Amino acid sequence: MRDAEIVTEAGKQSQRLKTIDISYDEKKSRVTLKFPEEIPTAQNAVLTVSFTGILNHEMAGFYRSEYKSAAKDTTAFHDGQNHHMFSTQFESSDARRAFPCMDEPNLKAELTLSLEVPEDQTAISNMPVKETKKSSREGWKIVEFEKAPKMSTYLYAWAFGDFEYIEDHTKRSYQGKRLPVRVYTTKGLKNQGAFALENAHKVIDLFSDVFGVEYPLPKSDLLCVHEFAAGAMEHWGLVTYRTTAVLFDEETSDQKYKNQIAYVVAHELAHQWFGNLVTMDWWSELWLNEGFATWVGWYAVDKLYPDWNVFGQFVCEGGQTALTLDSVRGSHPIEVPVKDALEVDQIFDAISYLKGSSVIRMLAAYLGEDTMLKGVSNYLKKHAYSNATTNDLWSALSSASGKDVNSFADNWVRKIGFPLLTVTEHSGHISVKQSRFLSTGDVKAKDDETTWNVPLIIKTSAQSTEHTTATLTTKKETINNIDGSFYKLNSDTTGFYRTSYPPARLAKLGEQKDQLSVEDKIGLIGDASALAISGDSTTTALLGLLESFQDEKSYLVWQQILISSLGTIQAVFDQDAKISEGLRKYVLKLVSPAVERVGWKFDKSEGFLDAQLRALLIGVAGLAGHEAIIKESMKQFKEFNAGNEKAIHPNLRSAVFKIAVKNGGSEAYEAVKKDFKTTTGVFNKEMDLQAMGNIKSTELATEHFNWMYFSVSQSFPESMISRS
Repeated sequence: MRDAEIVTEAGKQSQRLKTIDISYDEKKSRVTLKFPEEIPTAQNAVLTVSFTGILNHEMAGFYRSEYKSAAKDTTAFHDGQNHHMFSTQFESSDARRAFPCMDEPNLKAELTLSLEVPEDQTAISNMPVKETKKSSREGWKIVEFEKAPKMSTYLYAWAFGDFEYIEDHTKRSYQGKRLPVRVYTTKGLKNQGAFALENAHKVIDLFSDVFGVEYPLPKSDLLCVHEFAAGAMEHWGLVTYRTTAVLFDEETSDQKYKNQIAYVVAHELAHQWFGNLVTMDWWSELWLNEGFATWVGWYAVDKLYPDWNVFGQFVCEGGQTALTLDSVRGSHPIEVPVKDALEVDQIFDAISYLKGSSVIRMLAAYLGEDTMLKGVSNYLKKHAYSNATTNDLWSALSSASGKDVNSFADNWVRKIGFPLLTVTEHSGHISVKQSRFLSTGDVKAKDDETTWNVPLIIKTSAQSTEHTTATLTTKKETINNIDGSFYKLNSDTTGFYRTSYPPARLAKLGEQKDQLSVEDKIGLIGDASALAISGDSTTTALLGLLESFQDEKSYLVWQQILISSLGTIQAVFDQDAKISEGLRKYVLKLVSPAVERVGWKFDKSEGFLDAQLRALLIGVAGLAGHEAIIKESMKQFKEFNAGNEKAIHPNLRSAVFKIAVKNGGSEAYEAVKKDFKTTTGVFNKEMDLQAMGNIKSTELATEHFNWMYFSVSQSFPESMISRS
């Protein structure tokens, strides 16, 4: 900062004061301006600051990204090897890296921005371009943007580079106009943004209707950024994404990535209302942004692609992950005290996102989805262009539902952990006891002081259409009129808790699996595996349950069985060679009938999830030692490396490469490494890295580590973490 002055106006009098000292607190990223006298009280004051910033390469503040251009006619900045684009990333407190500001979420401001950039570069920001004029510098231009609405500093954004875009418009009108929606990329990549664009304008219309609040800005842009520390960032009107969250090549990309892109697009656009229009008052309530955007992001994808069964996916990948992480003593509540904004990055984790969204989903099931969304709409309207707290949301939901949401939800948000419900059967009724669940199984009295309000929602009919609804508000309660022929707690696994059944009941539910929803099955298996690990049940009971699913047709259920449950059990016994070999044989026996049933051939008429099931089963069976699968995988891998890129179906690339590396030794490893270096597909690079992790020899492992550490970490700088 070079200098600063403040001009105050009080009535007809004005006063101008210049700073006499500027000091810095580097640790807190704060600057103090000292003036020669006390600043008088005034109706209006204007602070003018002259400063110089740093254009960094740290993926924070205003920074540059390096990339290899996909276009030959690029005009991008370059250093001889790499091209560069320039963009911002301000969440949570990095706007202050780019310009002096009151960099806190409840100090909202209106920004007017002008950028001076080379004439052959494209500049974009939160708002549309107001005017472009020539600069006094030869070959440069000044791009001025429309004034932005009142928003928190972390939501401001700008970017410039050798960009191109594809465009569509919303189908509904906003103030008499259909809104332009664009996906921007560096040159040569724009067509890979088509799937993201197709989803974006639909999601904007959907949320405008669902929330009862129209999208408030005059345009919506999505920008692909080559080096990005998060999954995406919800800047108002200009959402930025890492390449793997927005680009999709219909010819070469695995279809499973469509699911990822659709969800991330929906999640970030949900923030345009929940986070941007209404912002949490302080970072301790980050979950208000992220938990809700996660749930409603899946809600949107479910509306757009009902055949994907995304809430089954949410239970498997989101809910079960959150339950696992929240079952350790070192977890933290959803809502965490944050003393300084510089500490907030520590809580951008699965508890804020996944437990937060799981509690929102449980609350939606408890209140009713329509009632939940009505309350959210009222919340958004009341606090628009302002800040709000968790209690503000609870008040809106209480008003819409007529229930005391604060009392119901408080412990779920502000207390650590979740309950285990232990079921005891009696004639005509059951008793249910709640206690804190820990994966270590050693719950002490001090661990078990919380009593949660638990919505039970019990399936009680053989047709799974009838339910008993009860709320467990004490440590132990009796539920009457339960038919012992069939019942299951936590219908559709909407509740955030684990359930322990008597062994005979668990086995019977396995036999009655056809009466359970996909979400029920995932929850049942997830609970059984977690209880086996904690010692509250046995591994034998889990394996017995899984055998009843040998003829299962659902990809999501198989994903829970093979990746989440058996994968975890195998990891637990990894150091015991005898048990590990026994588990390998068990997995091979379990999946062989299923993989032989689905085969290798893709049918254009089959569903999205059917294709994912084939890829999962082939990958697991091959890695478990299925001889026919290994033989076919090595054949396809050899043809692929001989130049026939169509030898491997894009959906099976990951599975075949993993099997080849595990069984093909150094030759296969080097072939995958070569592919990593030459492929232009962003997903292919990711799959290559995953495949190379299946090496088996010590020599290759050492070579791979050195290559990863000294080469990939510098030549492939995109972070592998995913925060959005």
